[in-house]
Amino acid sequence: MIPNRSVLRLMAYLFFAYSIMTIVISYIPVYFRYQGVTAKDLGILLAVGPLASIFAQPFWGYMSDKFKTIKRVLLIVVTGTFVSTFVLFQMNHLAGYTIMMFVLFLFLAPVTALGDSLSQKTALKHKVSFGRIRMWGSLGFAVVSLLAGYYLTFVGIQYIMYPILFMAVVAFLFATSLSDVKTTNKPVTILHAVKLGANPRLFIFLLIIVFVSVTHRTNDTYLGIFITELGGKESLIGWAWFTGVVSEAIVFFATAFWFRKFTPLTFLMISAVLYSVRWYFMGAATSPETLLVFQALHGVTFGIFYIAAFQIVSKLVPEELQATGHVLFITTFFGISGIIGAFVGGLVIQNAGVAQLYSYLGYLSIIGCVGLMIYKFLTESRISNTMEYSKT
Repeated sequence: MIPNRSVLRLMAYLFFAYSIMTIVISYIPVYFRYQGVTAKDLGILLAVGPLASIFAQPFWGYMSDKFKTIKRVLLIVVTGTFVSTFVLFQMNHLAGYTIMMFVLFLFLAPVTALGDSLSQKTALKHKVSFGRIRMWGSLGFAVVSLLAGYYLTFVGIQYIMYPILFMAVVAFLFATSLSDVKTTNKPVTILHAVKLGANPRLFIFLLIIVFVSVTHRTNDTYLGIFITELGGKESLIGWAWFTGVVSEAIVFFATAFWFRKFTPLTFLMISAVLYSVRWYFMGAATSPETLLVFQALHGVTFGIFYIAAFQIVSKLVPEELQATGHVLFITTFFGISGIIGAFVGGLVIQNAGVAQLYSYLGYLSIIGCVGLMIYKFLTESRISNTMEYSKT
């Protein structure tokens, strides 16, 4: 069945929105190294973006819930992404890079986060799979990561700004044609958002998944560095992301077939174990081509983890605060975890090397799996006790 026009326009927007993200995540670390930034300074510099997203994503999520529009917020943040990208690449010193990376992520972070939130609402409205909409973001990430790799190999990493600006323009054009989905007329105040953040079940859940999401974000940040240190070219970075994210898109596409097999928490635990296996083998790699093989596990690990966690958060958050809840989860997954991964990862690389870093990532994933097991046991016990109490 062919999706209606509003769904198709959203798919197109996600494709180009995630295209912006793939270039920033995959190649800006390589650009900064080309500019002479040390590994230690790089870790600090790359932590600035996730730090900005911690403030940006909840703010823009709250604004979209308050004014009942995601579309208008997306138009603002995509425009901000274009302008801040242009200014960033006019800088030529560490202080300038740091300031503009912070400004860039104030706008860039919600470009994809709010797109995912709108996808969830659109999926419910039109009775289609969230994964089948979201997979177009993954396809954009995959295709553009590959094309950008060849482009940058041919013209040089110093020309990275131009594809980012182009994707931002196209994403803006598609954003103008998006349709908002209004699910409730309940008013939203800042107090509602504060209470949401204080929800103990949501807070503990987000705290536990950090152990796994940190490993994911560390790989996002340093995969390109790892490939180049093993002798790979920029085009191979593109192939690594293409391999991983195509498998991610397949997992998203097949959501309707596999997602109902177990509970979302069970899927999270399975994903955490697979993450650990993936990091162990990547840490043992001795050639850049070997990394491509284990990047294929990206789809299984991230695809399963993201869909399952997104569904859990949707159930823990009231309807009128869905966008706020979704970006709070994404802030945790990509923002807080990104800061930890970039900063600590840079220190580990400086002192022990990239291979040792991946070994540590494997241990963290197992800790996250154990935490999820405890969370599952406690929540199921609480539900069981509540049911027993209601019968008496």
